[in-house]
Amino acid sequence: MGKVIKVNSLFIYFIISVFFMEIIFRIHTIEDFELIDLIRSGMFLIVFAIIFYLISTLFKGMSKFLLSVLFLTLVAFIYSSQLIYFKFFRTYYSAYSVGNGAQVLEFWKDIATLLKENIVWILLLFLPVLVIIVFGRKLASFEKIGWGKRLVLICCIVLVQLIGIGAVNVSGKEQNSAYDLYYNSSLPLLSVERLGLLTTMRLDLQRLLTHWSPKLEPPQPLPNNSSQVSGGKKNQEKQVEEDVVEIIEYNVMDIDFSKLIGNEKNEEVKAMHKFFQSMEPTAKNDMTGKYKGYNLILLTAEGFSPYAVHKEVTPTLYKLVHEGYNFSNFYTPIWGVSTSDGEYVALQSLIPKSGVWSFQRSGSNHLPFVLGNQLKKLNYKTNAYHNHTYTYYGRNISHPNMGYDYKGLGNGLDVKETWPESDLEMLEKTVDDYINNEPFHAYYMTVSGHMQYSFTGNYIAWKNKKHVEHLPYSEQAKAYLATQIELDRALEHLLNKLEEAGVADRTLIALSADHYPYGLDDETIDELAGHNVEKNFELYKSTFILYNKGMEPTTITKPASSLDILPTLSNLMGIEYDSRLLMGRDIFSDSMPLVTFLNKSFITDKGKYNAVTGKFIANDGVEVDAEYVEYVKSLVQAKFYYSTKILDHNYYKKILPN
Repeated sequence: MGKVIKVNSLFIYFIISVFFMEIIFRIHTIEDFELIDLIRSGMFLIVFAIIFYLISTLFKGMSKFLLSVLFLTLVAFIYSSQLIYFKFFRTYYSAYSVGNGAQVLEFWKDIATLLKENIVWILLLFLPVLVIIVFGRKLASFEKIGWGKRLVLICCIVLVQLIGIGAVNVSGKEQNSAYDLYYNSSLPLLSVERLGLLTTMRLDLQRLLTHWSPKLEPPQPLPNNSSQVSGGKKNQEKQVEEDVVEIIEYNVMDIDFSKLIGNEKNEEVKAMHKFFQSMEPTAKNDMTGKYKGYNLILLTAEGFSPYAVHKEVTPTLYKLVHEGYNFSNFYTPIWGVSTSDGEYVALQSLIPKSGVWSFQRSGSNHLPFVLGNQLKKLNYKTNAYHNHTYTYYGRNISHPNMGYDYKGLGNGLDVKETWPESDLEMLEKTVDDYINNEPFHAYYMTVSGHMQYSFTGNYIAWKNKKHVEHLPYSEQAKAYLATQIELDRALEHLLNKLEEAGVADRTLIALSADHYPYGLDDETIDELAGHNVEKNFELYKSTFILYNKGMEPTTITKPASSLDILPTLSNLMGIEYDSRLLMGRDIFSDSMPLVTFLNKSFITDKGKYNAVTGKFIANDGVEVDAEYVEYVKSLVQAKFYYSTKILDHNYYKKILPN
């Protein structure tokens, strides 16, 4: 009887321990979670607990005890590391990222700060380990059980797993449901909430090893969508008035999709040909080629946001926003790999593949539409710079493949090693590389705006502290603005150099953020915004700067996002590209605006769809039917799916080999 009690005690202790860690983790990372999500997650947690117990029964004595401690330590470490990662990046790391985890150690000071700030939660997560070490020696020291009981345990694993899967299946099959997340989608934030952390990580590893991807059908065109243009057609006649015919030209290339479909043996690639052939291209417009032949300077600014634009503190940013094109409804959604994915979206107009570093992986693909390769073919001098470690996120692989002569810290860019490094110093040391070699195109990934936002752990914030001390904000808010001052000074230097060289009036400057400043506490974001910021849409509202000296200031109110930057710039510069093959669209075109978010929520000119709640909120005075919402939902799904397939199949090389 005593042995039975001990057997049950250890088994129950494993279950209690994993449940305890899951609940502590949820309390600290998920604002509101439903009891049903915890119960569903619990089914799968029980499976893990039985597996731990079953393996431990293969040993006895000290070996059994140490193995029990090892299992609980491993689980506690997973929960703790994911908690710190979430606090740092506002998402969870994937199995793929673990293999590249050494780069994160460059931020060891920030990690140490987060560990200190969350030490109570970390200790709570390790509490089951401490308890079994101190009090559980006898608990794990019983004799081995027989194979009959082990067979019963194996049956229990199968039974409980089936119950968990059953709970998933009866939860509904709509988008972002537990069913969708378990079988079809890869959205770590929602998956952790609805399936639990350990199950999410198990699915992620399983999908990585099996090269899994969801199976989706291309969306069907809207009824009476007469503007649909067949593959390869570059223009179309439109009856404007009686006896007056307008020729509409489209941003398409001469691609014979019908021939490609007929010759293709791979069914996935054939489906891609059919999908892109069916897509409606964007029409050329009054802005097409407006800046043809101009120099182009493109920047992705670390942690940039509308809160960084301050008339007094960051006057250059204020000037560029208010004297250029002011995109008042622009969004920079966050993706799974924060900065790297943010760059990828802006530079390639593709949605990143979940679970991998898409930008680095694209380094071996043919990229005919990126600006570096496009402008290099037009004899532009093309340079790219990053003022942090040049290999971080594999930029030494991705950036040269986009046609750039790339320099970073450790690879030709000699900036002072601080944390973070100076944007101003980067611009001071690089502008002369290209400014006297027209036409030129320079791309910058900045770093001065990086978290943590404090005056003790951030060199740039400390450097510019005197410029923000008078502001009526909290210390974290002041520190954030202090980091953005460095970007402002860098842009001031750039404008002065362009003016001195006499090329300011024929140079176009474009700047967007990599992601919102997720290093700020929610309370600080609300403070800077002046109100409580809505989390599903407004949190990602940003600013896209498009500026040329002497241009007429214009406000663009239609919804747009960083996915639209590449096609918009390509159209403005008169570059030949095929708009059907990019996931964004030219903002100045008459195509349907579509802002897509990681959780598959979206914004169009008719309203907003919240994929978490499943509700569409129409704009004032606008009515939409269910058919419209379902169409856009399927279009969003397709953009995720085909972006992944473009990356996986090196698709552009199949249709544009040269």
